[in-house]
Amino acid sequence: MAITGSCFCGAISYRIEGTLRDARSCHCSNCRKVFSGQASAYALVEPEEFSWVSGKDLLTTYEPKKDVGFQFCRVCGSTLCGLYKGNVHGVTLGCAQEDLDIRLSKHIFVGDKAAWETLPDDGVPQYEEGSPKNKPEDI
Repeated sequence: MAITGSCFCGAISYRIEGTLRDARSCHCSNCRKVFSGQASAYALVEPEEFSWVSGKDLLTTYEPKKDVGFQFCRVCGSTLCGLYKGNVHGVTLGCAQEDLDIRLSKHIFVGDKAAWETLPDDGVPQYEEGSPKNKPEDI
């Protein structure tokens, strides 16, 4: 079954013909700003399984460092996906249309969380910085 998603205003939509993997919540100060919240909720996707369905011309790309970036809807501001070397690397879980059959597998950069944030005691592993990397794109 395909996974679909869209921005808040519905102008941009995507489709994933595959599965999401390695869902995480990042608590670093950059993710707080990119996702406008206490943390991100993000899962990785294989680039060849991802496609834009509508509104691709409304995407705005921000690349804060070499090979890593995010894409937003320029109409409503929703953060839709992350980029690695110009390819869609993962999607924000909050923009998925379906009730996803995925659970967070880790909390990362908890050493940088906001002082006002209380982490859940949900049994999910917590890492002071990033998690151990299997591949370079596992950021």
